Amino acid sequence: MGFLTLCQTPVNDLFYSLILRALRLLSVILGVVTLVFFLIHLIPGDPVEVMLGEMGQTADKQALQQALGLNQPLWQQWLQYLNHTLHGDLGQSLHSKQAITELLAQRLPATGQLAVASLLVAILIAVPLGSLAAIKHHTWLDQGAMTFSLLGMSIPNFWLGPLFILLFSINLGWLPVSGRDNGLSWVLPALTLGTALAAILARMIRSALLEVLHEDYIRTARAKGLSEWAIVWHHALRNAALPVMTLIGLQLGTLLGGAVITETVFSWPGIGQLLIESIQKRDYPVVQACVLLISLTYVAVNALTDMAYVWLDPRIRFAE
Repeated sequence: MGFLTLCQTPVNDLFYSLILRALRLLSVILGVVTLVFFLIHLIPGDPVEVMLGEMGQTADKQALQQALGLNQPLWQQWLQYLNHTLHGDLGQSLHSKQAITELLAQRLPATGQLAVASLLVAILIAVPLGSLAAIKHHTWLDQGAMTFSLLGMSIPNFWLGPLFILLFSINLGWLPVSGRDNGLSWVLPALTLGTALAAILARMIRSALLEVLHEDYIRTARAKGLSEWAIVWHHALRNAALPVMTLIGLQLGTLLGGAVITETVFSWPGIGQLLIESIQKRDYPVVQACVLLISLTYVAVNALTDMAYVWLDPRIRFAE
């Protein structure tokens, strides 16, 4: 009996841990949806006036408010929105009358393409740069890599994007200015988003590698005659990947938030541009749906990051 209890305890602990984590995630999503709902509805501006114009008749405004359910108390609108969301009904746009799920389905591929491309750009820049800075510690190469990292974190997207447009599109004529029609249209938006993420990742990779490179198994690999780059790529990077994976998961929210500005600068037809357009039109249901989608994506990526820990370091499954 003692042996069975000992075997079942880790399983029960893991089960309760998963339940608590799921409840915590649901509370976070509920809090985000509620906060966005009330903030959007309490800011100045009336969607009915935007739709009918300032010259619209009072009777027409009242009829439209009643048709859209905007004449109901705010708490009642909130309860109805939660009920519809739980049933998978995000409603329809106040302006286009199109189902919001269709709007999101049309815009989501563009945002997904931009996010994946930006992440690849960040990894391709950060991994070699951070590794080089760790190997050449306290040299001019290390200082140059960290200077680039500092600049990448300091320059905002709304300034870096137009700078890339001036350089690569207007002056050199290599890449399109905006849109998604051209096959190379993703390059400038991905560079704009990926550069800032690469700067942060490079610093984290450098810091993690500097801790790992002094371990005993690294000295053993050096004693066997392996080159420094072989040691880094085959031994050190895998063991230094946990804090890097954590940072990537946390920065995805920043990546999606930055995509709102970047998509607007480059006229990229994604969720970010849809969000800005809906805010300008006071299209409450679309704004709430966009924020909900971004929040769920952020939560899902963090859950996948937790599962990736077990693959990177099998000892973690015993710690759970």
